[in-house]
Amino acid sequence: MNILHAVTAQQQISPKLQKLQQTCKDGKECRTVYSKEELKEKLTPLQYRVTQEKGTERAFSGEYNSLNAEGVYNCVVCGVPIFSSESKFNSKSGWPSFYDVLDKDQIALKQDVSNNMIRTEVTCGNCGAHLGHVFTDGPEPTGTRYCINSAALAFTQSTQSSKHNEEYSEKIKSEL
Repeated sequence: MNILHAVTAQQQISPKLQKLQQTCKDGKECRTVYSKEELKEKLTPLQYRVTQEKGTERAFSGEYNSLNAEGVYNCVVCGVPIFSSESKFNSKSGWPSFYDVLDKDQIALKQDVSNNMIRTEVTCGNCGAHLGHVFTDGPEPTGTRYCINSAALAFTQSTQSSKHNEEYSEKIKSEL
């Protein structure tokens, strides 16, 4: 065991994240289960690596990092709504960041000690897909930052926002 591992192994999870873990379904059985073959057929190789093998996409490479449209971010594996665009913010981390979830029952938090760090992993509470990690350096009102891989998400634009975008497009076209 090297010195870095010895130091990080003694670190504790912050009280704020401990409280979040108590409000999530940590450790419960997943409601939706897919076979490895189903997932490999359904997901892209990157989506599979991120959601099933706890991978991470490169910073600033995800399709939702800079997206500012109104809507809902769903689990790419099972489709459960996880985040709203209303809680999305630019953390400058290179990954989509949210300060809250739509429903705490739709996620599970687990301690992650990989890569010589102690972090809190965020998984889908329905299918167990790895989504990303949560940290305590987010903005008010929660102070949390859910740092999530774009590859773990599927975005559904709100119809109100879609209608607004169509009206705006028509207005621009008429002015040309």
